[in-house]
Amino acid sequence: MKRIAAGLIALLGLNACTDPSVAEPQTSDNAWSSATVYFLLPDRFRNGDPDNDLSYGRKRDGARLRNFAGGDLRGVIGKLEEGYFNDLGVDALWMSPVYRQIEGATDEGTGRTYAYHGYWPRDWTAVDRNFGTEADLAELIDSAHRRGIRVLLDVVINHTGPVTEKDPLWPQSWVRPGPVCDWSGFAGTVACTLVENLPDIRTEREEPVALPPQLVEQWRREGRLAQEQAELDAFFERTGYPRTPRYYLIKWATDWVREYGVDGFRVDTTKHVEPEAWAQLKKEADTALAQWRAENPERKLGDRDFYMVGEVYGYGINDFGASEGRDYDFGDRKVDFFDYGFDSLINFDLVQSADGDMETIFSSYSDSLHGGALDGVGVLNYLASHDDMHSFDRERQRAREAAIKLLLAPGAAQIYYGDELGRTLTASANGDAQLRSPMNWADLDEPQTRELLSHWQKLGRFRRAHTAVGAGVHSQLADKPYTFARTLDGSPSVVVAVDSGRGQKSITVGDIFAEGTKLQDFYSGKTALVEGGRVSLDTPSGLVLLAPAE
Repeated sequence: MKRIAAGLIALLGLNACTDPSVAEPQTSDNAWSSATVYFLLPDRFRNGDPDNDLSYGRKRDGARLRNFAGGDLRGVIGKLEEGYFNDLGVDALWMSPVYRQIEGATDEGTGRTYAYHGYWPRDWTAVDRNFGTEADLAELIDSAHRRGIRVLLDVVINHTGPVTEKDPLWPQSWVRPGPVCDWSGFAGTVACTLVENLPDIRTEREEPVALPPQLVEQWRREGRLAQEQAELDAFFERTGYPRTPRYYLIKWATDWVREYGVDGFRVDTTKHVEPEAWAQLKKEADTALAQWRAENPERKLGDRDFYMVGEVYGYGINDFGASEGRDYDFGDRKVDFFDYGFDSLINFDLVQSADGDMETIFSSYSDSLHGGALDGVGVLNYLASHDDMHSFDRERQRAREAAIKLLLAPGAAQIYYGDELGRTLTASANGDAQLRSPMNWADLDEPQTRELLSHWQKLGRFRRAHTAVGAGVHSQLADKPYTFARTLDGSPSVVVAVDSGRGQKSITVGDIFAEGTKLQDFYSGKTALVEGGRVSLDTPSGLVLLAPAE
């Protein structure tokens, strides 16, 4: 890996401790369980350096929304420095993969396509120049840490990028070019390619393999072959692992933790890799983060454990509540991914059930997470994503409702870039590129977009300040207006009322707060005292977010 020298870190001013003006969310064992994660594709978020828009000879000859658009790590850094993510109450940034992608483009299916999304890797040891540099990544992580925000990197070890005129097939000792998965049992899901021309890495292989010659030649041209080989020698000597594809990739993935202080991984295509590989990845990531923190005590953001959330596509929280428990059933094998290093799994249920009423959703989620099949682990809820063509409210007609259902649902929450600005999910393009339009910053000139952003910000900051929102036990207090509480040992309780009407209102809080407690509505900023198990408020919104006033 390309290391960032300590002198450069100091020159960039990255030794600074956490900004004292930025409040860290409440510390508890439930912090990741209630986190708000902001997911973005760097290429589509913001262009901070136009000089890197077309690297490695790439061109703008792709189909609509299938070229590199110019967004990069410097664009993300700029929004960090503006306080954009803090204003939104974000706990963690999840970026799609930033390592070096295939240089060419494919001409299959949905039109000529470049690897702007980051899921077509070519070299796991360097940042793709379209996204920026290793120094940019180091600066981004330190900038986030100073603001109380953790950084998750996306991990892909299931496949290389497609074969193109510039990107030859890796040796077949490393990859299988076919067959395409038919989903018939474990082997038909794991030992296969997801789609045509997406070579599957032989992560099950037990025999040692040499480095792919194209990678060796690239490193030689870049003058870092000896360094990469020496690091690999040291890794395999330390761990005793065989030199198989799985362990090369684990080494490369965890180097980002060891060298830059990455706080966690979002794991791509989780069910398409042997689960044992994920347990080994988590073990090495834990070791790497401990080493980085020991070497960089002034740059770390607390001592929270390394976090790993997996994408088991199509698997939702209601599946976990089935009689068989939380196993994923391949048909001929059942796997509990939480036994293989995962702290959390992406919840594919909310996007499907969001049309339903809040109480049904919230109570069922709470029952599963507290005393149910998911007790002690976590889920990451979402309503829109980069590859779910069934994302909720693609026309963005219900963006305010989406914010309430997502940010107040039990569990962790994933905001997809532009949820908070009503960015279109129906762009004129083929396939999933419709979901990946550039961030609509210009819409902030419109009052309705600024008001929508303010709505998301108020909910997000309330959620960040009160761990009980995502990690607490849910209980309904009233039907009209719909009112509920979240309680969590060791953290202040909260009460939320939805559609309580504008102006004067009386909200029941039951015995959640003691008589005479001063509460603040975190949506309007107004305060009131508990009297007879109720609070009276006069606010311009029907949404009320109550917690003890400081």
